[in-house]
Amino acid sequence: MNIIEKILANASGKRQVSSGEIVEASIDAAMIHDLTGPLAIKSFRKIGAKKVWDNKKIVIILDHLVPASSVISAGLHKIVRNFAEEQNIENFYDVGRGGVCHQVMPEKGHVRPGELIVGADSHTCTYGAFGAFATGIGSTEMAAVFATGKLWFRVPEVIKVNVTGKLQKLVTAKDLTLNVVGKIGADGAIYKGLEFSGSTIRNMSVDGRMVLSNMAVEMGAKAGIIEPDKKTVDYVKARTDKPFKPVKSDPDSVYEKIVDLDVSDLEPQVAVPHSVDNVKPVSEVEDTEVDQAFIGSCTNGRLEDLRSAARVLKGKKIARGVRLIVIPVSQEIYLNALNEGLIKTFMEAGATIGNPNCGPCLGGHMGLMAEDEVCISSSNRNFVGRMGSTKSYVYLASPATVAASAITGKITDPRRLKEEV
Repeated sequence: MNIIEKILANASGKRQVSSGEIVEASIDAAMIHDLTGPLAIKSFRKIGAKKVWDNKKIVIILDHLVPASSVISAGLHKIVRNFAEEQNIENFYDVGRGGVCHQVMPEKGHVRPGELIVGADSHTCTYGAFGAFATGIGSTEMAAVFATGKLWFRVPEVIKVNVTGKLQKLVTAKDLTLNVVGKIGADGAIYKGLEFSGSTIRNMSVDGRMVLSNMAVEMGAKAGIIEPDKKTVDYVKARTDKPFKPVKSDPDSVYEKIVDLDVSDLEPQVAVPHSVDNVKPVSEVEDTEVDQAFIGSCTNGRLEDLRSAARVLKGKKIARGVRLIVIPVSQEIYLNALNEGLIKTFMEAGATIGNPNCGPCLGGHMGLMAEDEVCISSSNRNFVGRMGSTKSYVYLASPATVAASAITGKITDPRRLKEEV
């Protein structure tokens, strides 16, 4: 069996499962946030449930509209806070105590290799970077999980993405991810698993691996996953003392297909409006003028991302007429960025720094765009109206490319900028 089949077999108490099989599986951790949580809570009450199945396995994180941006969002926060208190949810991360859910979950030790994790958010697949089967579910499904601790799954077929070669300087995990999305397509992996492997992945940091898993859903995948190794185990053991059992694919495991990629000559990539799989090399879209640049989100707001952007921005100023928004993904990352002087670099360049939250990524608050405005963003989606006006435009790129573009005022290859300065 491959790693996904093994995890689902273990969670459903079976010795073996195969793709297409329906299983009822026990959940190891379940997460809601301030936008999906209230509906899950409402549905939980509607089905007559009184107590959650396990208050230690539920994690609640306020992160989308934080601090509350309206009376409505304040009311949603109140619903979630009251539920956390009523059910004695130990793992409740209120405003100022956590950050973006997909960073907080692994950061606080709620993600462990070999586990089955669900979240009421599509980018829950991020946790596959740690060798867990993690997937997003609906709020009403989450109500059933809260009540029973179980959920049914169809065991997905798995596509193996084998990546080799060394990434060039200032070409990052985000560029690789966008390249993969462009090759497989937005509908190329619907309800399938994506297993990322190869020497490039093994040499990649935990931060980089999270980018790959995070955007698996942009190809329609049920989950993205990477076999756990020493980097994974060291990260997890530093954050939890709970036992876990890493799982790996068998050498003779079956895949629907294998996609081989060599990244040695990969240049920075950009996803062009209005589709995540409309991916082009940066050289084909350079000189596109931008009004806004955003570095952050559950995709690229981690320390490695902030360091990359700061290296490009150090000693420079962002272009007149451009606004740069930088949002560290968690309180821990923000504090580390402060201690390393990264926040100082951003502010001296002319950036606005936001508190840890989802920011403009979802078009909720903090950096929405007006009609005809263009944003280059390190986030994960560029759909029509994603970050504000339905007549605005979002280009997706790495933090290094976003930083370079903020300096020149137009989409720019960060490698060329470094050569010129």
